[in-house]
Amino acid sequence: MAGVEVFAAEGKQGLKQFIELPYSLYRSNPYWVPPLRIAVKELLDRGKHPFYATADVEFFLARRNGRVVGRIAAILDKAHNQFHEEKAGFFGFYESPEDPEIARALLTRARDWLVQRGAEFLRGPVNPSTNYECGMLVEGFDSSPMVMMPYNPPYYPMLMEQAGLRKAKDLLAYVSTPDGIAAKKIERVADRALKTNRFRIRPINMKDFDAEVARVWDVYSRAWSRNWGFVPMSREEFFAMGKEMKQILKPELLLIGEVDGQMAGFALALPDINQALKPAGGNLFPTGLVKILYYQRLIKNCRVLALGVVEEYRTAGVAAGFYATLVRNSRRLGYDDCEMSWILEDNVLMNRSLEAMGARRYKTYRIYEWN
Repeated sequence: MAGVEVFAAEGKQGLKQFIELPYSLYRSNPYWVPPLRIAVKELLDRGKHPFYATADVEFFLARRNGRVVGRIAAILDKAHNQFHEEKAGFFGFYESPEDPEIARALLTRARDWLVQRGAEFLRGPVNPSTNYECGMLVEGFDSSPMVMMPYNPPYYPMLMEQAGLRKAKDLLAYVSTPDGIAAKKIERVADRALKTNRFRIRPINMKDFDAEVARVWDVYSRAWSRNWGFVPMSREEFFAMGKEMKQILKPELLLIGEVDGQMAGFALALPDINQALKPAGGNLFPTGLVKILYYQRLIKNCRVLALGVVEEYRTAGVAAGFYATLVRNSRRLGYDDCEMSWILEDNVLMNRSLEAMGARRYKTYRIYEWN
């Protein structure tokens, strides 16, 4: 069998090969959701996307017998390393067939590139940081991922372990159903917490969107700063993400928490746009946009992807107030299943709260390290 060659994905042709590989690897997988090619291209644009203002990235392809068979990105996230005072290197956008030789070649090339730039270990996958899709699915392969969550084949974790990578942290995903959620219980807890702490919850004001996003960015920076894996986002990066989300955002699902008129927390849920993206097959034209618009009306699920409260109110039951309001509003909007993700495995308070509400853990994602 011919050896594996790993090389930088250079120029338009290299980037195109990097983008296209998953569409062939997952062609027969019923659970994978093809992302829009135009969106992937924008995310990988090192000249324009604001993430790369504080990160050095190289995209690599693996080739055997003249055919591209794998890909990986090596990511030196300077914002992360400065904030955490460590010398981490990251990998992301990993894809390959079930072949240990290809996996090791890709991971070794990414690690070598990062070590040459001062990194002391490799961590991932992140695409391209924990603020985006991240983690490798290790449990819960029998359903499609919800919006902004990854999917991969069941053999990926085995490839990581055979290459020498070990678990750094697990990220958990919970799902609640209309029948399973203890709505009355959490509403009682929420009402008590909100009254006790003078906490007022309101929907985002879409007419003042930019100012609202600026307030959320400030709370995000404070509320998440002590979380494992937190990566500070620049104002430009945060606003770019807000602009993308605005296209599918429901005001009733982006909640602002205030105490005496000052923002003290927020919660964000998004309709599961993956249910509309899947039929489009990654293309807007010629028929993809029509399919997205049609299936967007039929979306029945949503995902809670962010819930943050400033430290002084974190143990006051305010999170229950957010969840109660999100559940109530999502039911009113006609959504059924609601995913809460991701939650750190050692966030005992949040995990217990979700389980007490009747949510069920149904997917596990893993961040790996390689020293």
